[in-house]
Amino acid sequence: MKLIVAVVILSGGLLSFFRVNVGVKIQHSLTVDSLGACQGAHYEQGKLYLYGDRETGMMREYIPGTDSLLYTGREYAFTENGKDVINHPTGIARHGALPVFIGNSIRLNKEGTAWKAVIYCINWEGFLQTHTLDGNIKKVIDDDACIQGTRPEYVEYNGQWYVATADYGNHGNEVRLYHPGRLQNVSNTKEDGVLFKKFTCGPWVQNLHWIPEKKVLVLIQNQVEGRKWRFTFVNLETSIAAGKADIIKEIDIDKPDELEGFTFLNSSQEGVAVTSSAKNNVHFINVNW
Repeated sequence: MKLIVAVVILSGGLLSFFRVNVGVKIQHSLTVDSLGACQGAHYEQGKLYLYGDRETGMMREYIPGTDSLLYTGREYAFTENGKDVINHPTGIARHGALPVFIGNSIRLNKEGTAWKAVIYCINWEGFLQTHTLDGNIKKVIDDDACIQGTRPEYVEYNGQWYVATADYGNHGNEVRLYHPGRLQNVSNTKEDGVLFKKFTCGPWVQNLHWIPEKKVLVLIQNQVEGRKWRFTFVNLETSIAAGKADIIKEIDIDKPDELEGFTFLNSSQEGVAVTSSAKNNVHFINVNW
């Protein structure tokens, strides 16, 4: 599908208009097993990490090709002393030498009105070496500022990096920005100095993805609870200023399963989207700007 978007930029007190072509197309789909229900994707240094909630929360490492994934044989368990710790991973926030955070969002009742949301600050390099969280958990933070779940992702605003997260559910949803230096030292996100800014957003946000060269935040969503795909491209700066999501474009894709995560690979054109389905759960995506 091809969408024409009009965007307004405020520069030097003058309003200027330009048009952006945003096209999202599924290029190829494949089945990746042994993930349980895949919950998200993280890419860095030529490696794609897919994480899910198998018998324990876990992650596997792949090398992406044009339309294929090569499993490196490296599997990681979100366990400590054999105990399942991050049983439902919902976001990996990693940028440079900043603290690394992983989210855990747990629905406590079938109605979706009670949630347990926890953010773990971990030693990422140690985790990749030991393949477990043993000795690699630096801090456990209750995300009690959340409304429904947590899904951390680093974003840049006014030259500073923050940990963004968002809610799942159908009411009161927000995107919140936390100070990473403060976040790594607290027990809960309601403590003073953690929350930087927030703005309201639409329902059913499964994950977040930041596009640094575009200064755009992508909300990876469902159109309805647990079903159908939605990519919402948001102007972070104007959203913060307005207190609500300033949507550049909302793109719905008519797929019936549960979109869980998305990441670009080497550029902001080629990426991978993942779902919780047992089959055809990994999709190579092309985005035209």
